[in-house]
Amino acid sequence: MPNVVFVVGLGPGDPRFLTAQAQSALTQAEVLCGYTVYLDLVRPYFPDKLYYSTGMTKEIDRCRWALETARSGKTVALVCSGDAGVYGMASPLLELAEHFPDVTVEVVPGLTAALSGGAVLGAPLAHDFCVLSLSDRLTPWEVIERRLAAAAMGDFCIALYNPSSKGRPDYLARAVRILLANGKAPGTVCGIVRNIGREGQESRVLTLAALETTPVDMFTTVFVGNAQTRQLSGRMVTPRGYRA
Repeated sequence: MPNVVFVVGLGPGDPRFLTAQAQSALTQAEVLCGYTVYLDLVRPYFPDKLYYSTGMTKEIDRCRWALETARSGKTVALVCSGDAGVYGMASPLLELAEHFPDVTVEVVPGLTAALSGGAVLGAPLAHDFCVLSLSDRLTPWEVIERRLAAAAMGDFCIALYNPSSKGRPDYLARAVRILLANGKAPGTVCGIVRNIGREGQESRVLTLAALETTPVDMFTTVFVGNAQTRQLSGRMVTPRGYRA
């Protein structure tokens, strides 16, 4: 399939989480393109492919290179973690693809952290939920604050991505305080999962009050329940509402 870019969500990283569609796209591609860390996850399974990697913050460069390479007649797979359409590379690639009408873009879904991490904890997102990133690299913190407040007032279950980093170590604590100020109770059941589907995976169920002082990093996904969420046999469970 020449002149094609597959944008492929790899899921958590372990190959057992790859969808059959993702496996097929990676097999068809002549060139794999992506952030160095993500390419290293698939390189052992596709050692004979050509690779083009860049560091963090070079997303637009990767997208442009993938489209230019596809236009030259190659089949390219642009890879990212999780799902390509959830804080992934599908959006910037499709925006740039407007300038490459002779290139076909195919979005290949993957398993995003809200779902893979949720499965580790139990069923934290079994009712209405939202997904928010606490990174303000591309979204102003004031916007994130408003969205956190709205999620709390609506009593949504919440999955929080990018909860902390070296440059913003207090963002999760700030988010917790916003949730508490807008209707979430201190005893709200929460959960954290680190290194989902990878070596060293860790998970914990705790309260929203305890979450405020809990250390997390960029490899952690945070789950906040709604008013009905319970801890059952060590699992985080949000009732769907069925009755026996």
